[in-house]
Amino acid sequence: MDERYRLVEGVPPVEDYCRLRAISGLTPRTPEAARLGLPHTVHGVHVQRDGAIVGMGRVIGDGALVFQVVDVAVDPAHQGRGLGKAIMGALVAHLRARVPAEAYVSLIADGEAHRLYAQFGFEPVAPASIGMAQWLR
Repeated sequence: MDERYRLVEGVPPVEDYCRLRAISGLTPRTPEAARLGLPHTVHGVHVQRDGAIVGMGRVIGDGALVFQVVDVAVDPAHQGRGLGKAIMGALVAHLRARVPAEAYVSLIADGEAHRLYAQFGFEPVAPASIGMAQWLR
């Protein structure tokens, strides 16, 4: 990540959160849902360039035993510049410094993102486990 970018601790404002999810290909979220969910973040970071928020990521969980890395997103106009790697590096460093060694940290890797996450020690859980999900509506 070059010096034109600045990594900032904390989640982005709701509007930027929703915009980054939508333009990066993640499932869009409503501002109402984001306002409810973002305050429950265990740790979050975002990337700024010239005052604009161009990347983000956060960790959710119970604070001690189970965590999930979510919302890792980079504006497509800024991809390929190491921002995803900087975001993941900050999230993983925070977890390693502050949570018990037996904590379980998971994530869902979309597309080729598994290549980024593998650089931080994440491994596929199959065939021992199978990720499952459900949309409530």
